[in-house]
Amino acid sequence: MRAGLTRLLAAGLWLIPVAAGAQYTAETSATAPAKAALCTPCHGEGGRSSTPLIPILAGQTARYLYLQLRDFQAGRRSDPQMSPMAAGLSRDEMHALTDWFSTQKPPPQDFVADPEKARLGKQKAEETLCTMCHLGGFSGQNEIPRVAGQNPAYVIKQLQDFKAERRTNDAGNMTAVARTLSDADIENLANYIAGL
Repeated sequence: MRAGLTRLLAAGLWLIPVAAGAQYTAETSATAPAKAALCTPCHGEGGRSSTPLIPILAGQTARYLYLQLRDFQAGRRSDPQMSPMAAGLSRDEMHALTDWFSTQKPPPQDFVADPEKARLGKQKAEETLCTMCHLGGFSGQNEIPRVAGQNPAYVIKQLQDFKAERRTNDAGNMTAVARTLSDADIENLANYIAGL
């Protein structure tokens, strides 16, 4: 029941225009690539999504964003909303978008982490050596995403998708890690990461 509700919400939420980050409009619209307007209804102004299952793009590494768009185009990653959006983008348009989103300031996270879950999440992150790839503070590098301050529901969904092998465009690294995580571990990690 819960999984069905989650899929229903994920499928329908992309239709809702996101008003979060509206205070940044003047800052972001002056230099935004033309195609960035196509991203706003789901990802918010300047990539500052406040929709739980939609990722925050602001401040993400350009290389990671570019590879995700390329994977959506090539079918190595699939999403009912993103796959068609990426399909028509040229290489130059993808670079312009990803370079621009990487320079945007992420929004402050209004999620209030459960302190005990965050403590356990930090412990699990240290145990699984997450910072070897995601770096200290989970700031990301090159093709490794910045996950600090990411929407916690999105973190949970991605870890669940890696664990269940519904998402496999990672050369097996995240799949191998996610297989070792319990549902409680995933929730704890999301509490810790979102609070960074």
